[in-house]
Amino acid sequence: MEQRLTIVALGVRNLEESRAFYGVAFGWSETKSSNESIAFFQLNGMLLSLYPRDKLAEDAAVDPAGSGFKGYTLAYNCRSKVEVDKTINYLRLHGADVVKEPQEVFWGGYSSYIADPDGHLWEIAFNPYLKLDDQGNIIPE
Repeated sequence: MEQRLTIVALGVRNLEESRAFYGVAFGWSETKSSNESIAFFQLNGMLLSLYPRDKLAEDAAVDPAGSGFKGYTLAYNCRSKVEVDKTINYLRLHGADVVKEPQEVFWGGYSSYIADPDGHLWEIAFNPYLKLDDQGNIIPE
């Protein structure tokens, strides 16, 4: 099996609210594949999709109930601590719930967390051990 991740699908309570959050707070544009039932955002070599939580659970044949920490986070890496601060300030102004203010962290980076309308956690971080290319892709070691 090839090492790759092609789509991250987030189950959402309200598709239109989540569409607006990622469109406004993150400033991302949907792809042409989006429709009234699902939203797709093209990221670096992969897609983020938003799909109604109950429908996603049905598709996976699992119970849609669940709350609290989901056991994963998504990450947006910045090129500097200053960029983390600017990104968090921008997201806060556009309605993001900042659940952890930017701060120095034990592993040597600088990190903050926000939550989307469904509580999906995004780490906004500067990791001095990861280098990013001009498109924001991680440069392999």
